[in-house]
Amino acid sequence: MPPERPVLRILRTGGQTQDFVLPGAGQGRAQWLGLVPGDARELRLAAGPGLVLEGVGLRSHADVLLECLARRPWRCVSALYERARGDGRRYRDILRGACAVTPLTRYPEWAAARAGGGATLHATMPVTVLVPVRAGRTGGLADTMASLVGQTHRDWQALVAWEGGVPAEAVSLDARVSHATWDPDHSLTDLLSGADAVCLLEPGDALAGDALALLATAAADADLVYADEIGADGTPRLKPDWSPDFAMAQGYQGRPQLLTRSLLSRLPKRPAGAIADFSLALALAAASACERPRHVPRVLARTVAAEPDAQTRIAALGAHLAAVGSPAKAVLRGGVADLLWPLPQPAPLVSIVIPSRDRLDLIAPVCRGVLHETAYPAIELVIVDNGSTDPGVLAHYEDLRADPRVKIVSYPEAFNFSAMVNAGVAAGTGAVVVLLNNDVAVLEPGWLEAMVRQACRPEVGAVGAKLLYGNGTLQHAGVVVGLGGRAGHILRRRPGDTPGHLGQLRVAHEVSAVTAACLAVTRAKYDAVGGFDAQAFPIDFNDVDFCLRLGAAGFKTVWTPAATLAHLESVSRGPSVGAARARFEAEAERFSARWRDAIRHDPFYHPALSLTTFGEDLE
Repeated sequence: MPPERPVLRILRTGGQTQDFVLPGAGQGRAQWLGLVPGDARELRLAAGPGLVLEGVGLRSHADVLLECLARRPWRCVSALYERARGDGRRYRDILRGACAVTPLTRYPEWAAARAGGGATLHATMPVTVLVPVRAGRTGGLADTMASLVGQTHRDWQALVAWEGGVPAEAVSLDARVSHATWDPDHSLTDLLSGADAVCLLEPGDALAGDALALLATAAADADLVYADEIGADGTPRLKPDWSPDFAMAQGYQGRPQLLTRSLLSRLPKRPAGAIADFSLALALAAASACERPRHVPRVLARTVAAEPDAQTRIAALGAHLAAVGSPAKAVLRGGVADLLWPLPQPAPLVSIVIPSRDRLDLIAPVCRGVLHETAYPAIELVIVDNGSTDPGVLAHYEDLRADPRVKIVSYPEAFNFSAMVNAGVAAGTGAVVVLLNNDVAVLEPGWLEAMVRQACRPEVGAVGAKLLYGNGTLQHAGVVVGLGGRAGHILRRRPGDTPGHLGQLRVAHEVSAVTAACLAVTRAKYDAVGGFDAQAFPIDFNDVDFCLRLGAAGFKTVWTPAATLAHLESVSRGPSVGAARARFEAEAERFSARWRDAIRHDPFYHPALSLTTFGEDLE
């Protein structure tokens, strides 16, 4: 079972309830700071097995405000302003963001405050540790061996394989350690002699004391297990759960990894090859062959070897994709390796659906971008008009009707985004559907082809694009379920070239959901899940709900930076206030009730990362 964040439910005197998703115990312990309303009558904590509540404290508003003032004075001013205007949610989140959230750069002190906790594990799986030593790179080997000797899991053996021969000074101080000469003609089976599980380390890597115990325990129901690490530059690498596209393109799973015998038996029976190429080749083979991957969301190693450069990775990835018969190709995009998926031939017709009302300043540019600035050969534009009366817009529609690629569908009912989208999709004939907001602007001609390449993959459901605000900052880089309490856009308003943690934003990768401001999906998959839910989510959360329903049906959601557009985000609707705000909260509650488990654990967002702020901070 995936790890789930605990949930605190507050029961209030008037019958209302409030749910708060707490951080996961990434280092054994977790801490949380939250606002308890004055009319709270009962607190309930829901958590998985093994959670121990070590302490509860009560802090006054004044105490937290003073801490906020000391840390981030302007945040304190903002908090007081929101409190004065009666916005309890913003008041709470500003204080939590200032006092309970830690930047990733301050990981060491954050981790020190949370170290310990957790039950003692007694794993029974024997583990073989393989340490290939390249010529001239023996530094740090003693540290690696010392970390092995200190393991709480005692049933291990280590093989140190030396390039060019075992040196005379290679003496084992522990009977479980043996030395051999690296033979590029030997297979992995020859090297490991039928091991139950293999952990590959580089000289200088140092495992945490309970690393093998935690990995071996997780391997009881998995064939590939990996954990978090502190990298060669001292930065924590807090990894997502299994993300196969990201794993193939960038090898984010890194070390430590444990490969079980069942996985090893499925790997190609070929020579190990040159020692310099072995680790990367093994990681790629394991990523393709694994059937039951498992992530242990805890830092279990300090690693020293740098990642291979992009050209080295592309060469190895290209050879691997060819060997396994993958239709994808390895390409260099933005200076890093990525996967290029084939475009079906002939290119499928794409129905681009744009819901709109009035606003010539919006609808004219987006139509021009789709029809004249997009380099894709088969486009059908479907505009779903929600009762426009602007003479300029009506005249523009008349001009558009002269283009055989354009359809204009009238939707005179009350604004219901989901129903309008469904009507537009029904009116279209394309095998691929792209939902596009009227406040989106085309920035580059290849955006649509990039999305279609992803959407036509059999295993992919929804595809999202990289969207930028008018000032070039990020508006959409994927949706994290649970962010902000329900769902939110990660890294909003960061610089447009932000790489993201582990470099995720440089390559296409799996996410839980993407925004309907620019979303591609094949018509067959759209129909398979019944399209957008116009009853439960007429205005908000419909895109996230749609992606999660696709996920439940077995299709993954992919975000790609190869499609980059500009988005002014809801400029045509404006902010939600009054009755609109009440409607938003009602839809939010329906979303929370339907997707409570997803909110507690987004597999592509580490459980130690904050759900309060929209960056990659620790909580």
